[in-house]
Amino acid sequence: MTPEILNRTEQLRVKLQTAGYAYYVLDNPVMEDAVYDRLYRELQDLESQYPELVTADSPTQRVGERPASGFVSVKHNISLYSLENAFDMAEFAKWEAGWQRNMGSKESAEYICELKIDGSAIALTYENGLLVRGATRGDGDTGEDITQNVKTIRSIPLKLNLENPPPVVEVRGEAFLPIAVFEQLNQEREQAGEQLLANPRNAAAGALRQLDPKMVAQRKLDFFAYTLQIPTTTPATELHSHLASLEMLERMGFKVNSHRELCADAAKVGEYYDLWNTDRLNLAYMTDGVVVKINDFALQQELGFTNKFPRWAVALKYPAEEAPTRVLDISVNVGRTGAITPLAHLQPVQLGGTTVQRATLHNGDRIAQLDLRIGDTVIVRKAGEIIPEVVRVLTDLRLPGTVEFKMPTNCPVCDSVVVKSEKEAVLRCNNPSCAAILKGSLVHWVSRDALDINGVGEKLIEQLVDRKFVNSVADLYDLTVAKLITLERTGEKSATKTIEGIASSKSRSWSRVLYGLGIRQIGNNGANILTERFPSIDLLLQATISDLQDIRDVGLETAQSVYNWLQQPENIALIERLKAAGLQFERSLEVNNHTLSQTFADKTFVITGTLPTLKRDEAKDLIQSHGGKVSDSISAKTDYLLAGEKAGSKLAKAEKLGVKVISDAELIELLNT
Repeated sequence: MTPEILNRTEQLRVKLQTAGYAYYVLDNPVMEDAVYDRLYRELQDLESQYPELVTADSPTQRVGERPASGFVSVKHNISLYSLENAFDMAEFAKWEAGWQRNMGSKESAEYICELKIDGSAIALTYENGLLVRGATRGDGDTGEDITQNVKTIRSIPLKLNLENPPPVVEVRGEAFLPIAVFEQLNQEREQAGEQLLANPRNAAAGALRQLDPKMVAQRKLDFFAYTLQIPTTTPATELHSHLASLEMLERMGFKVNSHRELCADAAKVGEYYDLWNTDRLNLAYMTDGVVVKINDFALQQELGFTNKFPRWAVALKYPAEEAPTRVLDISVNVGRTGAITPLAHLQPVQLGGTTVQRATLHNGDRIAQLDLRIGDTVIVRKAGEIIPEVVRVLTDLRLPGTVEFKMPTNCPVCDSVVVKSEKEAVLRCNNPSCAAILKGSLVHWVSRDALDINGVGEKLIEQLVDRKFVNSVADLYDLTVAKLITLERTGEKSATKTIEGIASSKSRSWSRVLYGLGIRQIGNNGANILTERFPSIDLLLQATISDLQDIRDVGLETAQSVYNWLQQPENIALIERLKAAGLQFERSLEVNNHTLSQTFADKTFVITGTLPTLKRDEAKDLIQSHGGKVSDSISAKTDYLLAGEKAGSKLAKAEKLGVKVISDAELIELLNT
């Protein structure tokens, strides 16, 4: 082995570790996927040729080659305590009064508020900077050694980002499944006829207990660190507050939730709690409350612990997202892909701040698994923006007279015989002329995350399809004011606005057009990933299944779905019609014959709060169409925070990191300079 090989191996490790940290922790990629993949393969080849070069912190060691035969129980070096719960600010006040009595003082304290991530607690141990153990929480004193599984989580560093790390570092945090990943997993399981995952929390816990690390890696778990303990401190690592420990965790290379906030008193805690009761619905992961901790470590130490809880921390929970109700009836809905989905019609129930009257039952197999009948009492769950679903039946409360439900053999809209493939649990109508499929495709095309066409709602779409004015999304661009005013309740003024809205959609980005096409398995994020790799439809049309699968975060099933869709002659014809109509099938080229600048090339933006003149999606499109990137989280590498009203914790963090804060008016000014 030559010195050149040694140097190259170390160089590759450093480059890949830096790129992985930027991608998975900072959400700020610094390397193209194709480059990362090539360097990774080169490192794999070198380590295969020279096994003595393999180190515990090598990026290639994240996924073990062999499944474990079982998990070994391990005793935690430092116990993991549960938290006392409070369910409103009145109960929080009682908790605060309790710790004040213990201190013999009525003085308040600074609190750190953090979102309570709905996942699975993990204890990590680092020795001399290297990850040596990952364990489940267990009973708080003893857990299970899941080190190989923990290594598959890309946001957990295998090596701390410290030049002289302490001998031992203990980190606590939450492994979780992002909502988009959870929904995709359930979609894949539904199509494969497998039992659906109950919720992201259970799915994360189940993944961590898989014996095969490769299976864990497929779940794409993420991780937020929230506690740092260093048994033997040095002047460089001595910490005096919880906030300082969170900042130290970030310096070490961990992902720490950016929505933390230092609150001067209980009133500020209440503001934070109220803000995130609604804003949490827009997050990419599940939360079920706020964790409130006294910031000062000296005060924490004085307060100590009860037999069960630390006296200096409390979980301030939000109202339950599950509730019991009765199933009044079951109907079926035909979606834009032809999927026949059963829907439960419920006795109205309050859930997550809204009145719920319908819930998805996914498919016939799911109804059988639940043993659900019309008239049953059920538990309904609503999680964030996920559609309400029936999660279990309270069979003990079943009354005489309940009715079994049978899935239809024919499409309820066009009467075509429905089909079920061997790979799917879903019944489908495969009639391309089915009005329900067409209506669903149009509703998706005009939706906010797709082409966002003002003036084209479901009622108008119903009329357009029923009158046969529109037989595909491309027909929208042939509509005229004269044709629209022949429809019910459509005057010349509203017809003109509708035509203007349709025309303005021609400037929407290539990624939104791709999402709008409604290719199965391709959500908003997937469309962004594909259009970053394939800047034009022509390049995407040339891609093979292997090309698509080589993209990070694109699996085989998604690659096949995209490839198969692009091979259909009717889809090619649709693309050609939309191109002729002026829709964007290239990234950052021309819009309405005006060449877009690359003013924001290599610039990263974060958007927060309510903008006065732009919708957030409009601002995002504007930034991306001029070469910029929009991230969800702030870091030192963020160039601009685009802030509106109620900017919250992101604004505070931006000011602390020295990130430039701009308004939407200033965003426009930047483009015009």
